[in-house]
Amino acid sequence: MSMIRIFIFLFFILITQEVVSQQLSLDSAILIALRNNPGLMISKNNMDIARLSNSFGMAGGLPQVLVNSSVTQAMTSLEQRFSNPLNNKNSNNANSNNINAGLAANVPVYAGSRVHNEKLRLDVVESQTKLLYSSRAQTVIFNVMLKYYDIVRQQGYAKTLEASIRASKQRLEIVKQQQSVGVANDADLFQSQVDLNTQVQGLIAQQLVIDQDKTDLLTLLILRPDSAIEIRDTIIVDRTIKLDSILTAALRNPDIQAAYEQIRINQYFEKEVGSARYPSASVNLGYNLNRTTNPQGYNILNQTYGPFVGLGLTIPIFNGGIYKRQQEIAGINVNSARLLKDTLLQNVQSAAVKNWQAYLNNLQQLETARQNYELSEKLLNLVLMRFKLKVATIVDVTLAQQSFESAGYQMINVGFAAKAAEIQLRRLANQLP
Repeated sequence: MSMIRIFIFLFFILITQEVVSQQLSLDSAILIALRNNPGLMISKNNMDIARLSNSFGMAGGLPQVLVNSSVTQAMTSLEQRFSNPLNNKNSNNANSNNINAGLAANVPVYAGSRVHNEKLRLDVVESQTKLLYSSRAQTVIFNVMLKYYDIVRQQGYAKTLEASIRASKQRLEIVKQQQSVGVANDADLFQSQVDLNTQVQGLIAQQLVIDQDKTDLLTLLILRPDSAIEIRDTIIVDRTIKLDSILTAALRNPDIQAAYEQIRINQYFEKEVGSARYPSASVNLGYNLNRTTNPQGYNILNQTYGPFVGLGLTIPIFNGGIYKRQQEIAGINVNSARLLKDTLLQNVQSAAVKNWQAYLNNLQQLETARQNYELSEKLLNLVLMRFKLKVATIVDVTLAQQSFESAGYQMINVGFAAKAAEIQLRRLANQLP
């Protein structure tokens, strides 16, 4: 079996495998990724933790009610002597029983606004976890879309190679026909066959790139990496994006909003720490029962019970300046959070401008790239006709094929680059689907 037949056989196997593959759309891929991504699951768990933690009880603003009880059974040897010998008592291993029970409640009254600020901080923490979840979702969608369209790009390369292979087969048939009438030599035949074999080999190598890209996509979707999928799509670039709208929307980027929330969290924490320097008051109330029985001894029964109420007051006077230093540290953390927010905002705006420049530049190139591709295709067909008429040489055909393949790669690359810039702009603006 000749080399060309082996290549065609292998290519036929690859094509057959694609036919039985399950077709995957971009929307389906995004939904699968959002459902399966473990990072999103962790973010969802963090949201649940923040929601459960956001309560006045967790902030220390609700009463604490406790029930305490104990029962003690003892065996005691007793010897008691009095001035009147008739009252003397002497027993060995006498049973003694003690029952103690109580209901107590501690009601916070004033804590220097600590509870209020902690509850506000918990509100912001819950809001921040939602923003971080949204940011994570946008990142997952971004990665899936980029890999999805990269597969479309690689398949576009394969289609260009297939078109060039058809031209090579046509060239080979022309050479064979010319050789049959004695107007072509073996050198042209061998060169045509070698060129065709090389292109088929390149197509098989390109199929490997496509298969590995699909494996990467399946990994992003948390699916079995050996699953068979088929993608049939084209790269269509939205030409209506405006830089001003992107920069305005970027201010609502979840990462930037989360940075703003971190400033507020640190500010509330600073107030919480500052509240520790003020007095705090609480009310304690409850009900106690204490009962002790001694069958032998002077006190056979001792029982006390009744309610109680009290006021607790704590006044911090001196603790080595710890509270003051903690408040100063919290203030530094507030300033650090502001700096991080400003840096993040600057980076997002810079990324938006750079991707806008790439987006605009590639859009400008795209139309020219398409025209070059169409012209190179017409040129290849024309050269093949001239070659058939013995007006063009085999070198002319080879150069025309190379121009056609180069123009095809250029058009696909420019389209993908424009689409990638568009996706990144929408990600920065929090506008991915």
